[in-house]
Amino acid sequence: MSTSRAPTTRYIPVDADLARRARLRLLRMHYEAGVGHIGGNLSALDALLVLHHTILADDDVFVLSKGHAAGALYVALWSRGDFADRDLETFHAEATRLAGHPVANAFPQIPVATGSLGHGFPMASGIALAKRLQAEPGRVFVLTSDGEWQEGSTWEALIFAHHQALAGLTILIDANGLQGFGSTREVASMEGLGERIAAFGVAVREVDGHDHAAMAAALDSPPSGLQVLILRTVKGKGVSFMENQMQWHYLPLDDELYARAVQEVDAS
Repeated sequence: MSTSRAPTTRYIPVDADLARRARLRLLRMHYEAGVGHIGGNLSALDALLVLHHTILADDDVFVLSKGHAAGALYVALWSRGDFADRDLETFHAEATRLAGHPVANAFPQIPVATGSLGHGFPMASGIALAKRLQAEPGRVFVLTSDGEWQEGSTWEALIFAHHQALAGLTILIDANGLQGFGSTREVASMEGLGERIAAFGVAVREVDGHDHAAMAAALDSPPSGLQVLILRTVKGKGVSFMENQMQWHYLPLDDELYARAVQEVDAS
């Protein structure tokens, strides 16, 4: 598979102001829809902004395996002009294309439906292999959660991707340390995840998942083969009462908490 990048017209380095505006729009969208999953969206948002503003080229494909972070994906697309405010206002609404988990082919930027964890990486591996077999240009990127690495299908995909030498495939792990029923360490510990993955002969790097420049540098200069990038993130990043709090995997925002969250992010 060719890994040369097709030109893109949306190259905008992600800075603190762009990230702040995206966080505010994410909070507003979830507040107006009255839905949760805010913590995991905030942990993934910085990575999604970097991917969609500075990395993804026209021939590249992105798969959001942690489908409950669909809000962050929609906001990243909004932030570069792909979606309008009126689109985001339909989030979680009746008959919307902006569902709580990505809908396959609802938009060109969303190639597969995700939500049941452990499926995105296998599908991304299949897309990468198809690109190679059909001599199509472009890379494939997939964002997983750290909890997904408790799924057998994820490890099977790693075996497959390594065996097939899918050089144009990059797997990102949103490692915020929390999942639906507690910390990943408490639920099914995968401590030393990087070492476990590297034992398969795969290149593994760790980076601050809220450092835009560091992520851009790691993603724009991948090794020659398959790459796994572990993003050390904070669930609920940017809102003090959400940060590292498992309940924000579920809770929606009421009027008071929304006002507090907006005030914090706006002042950052």
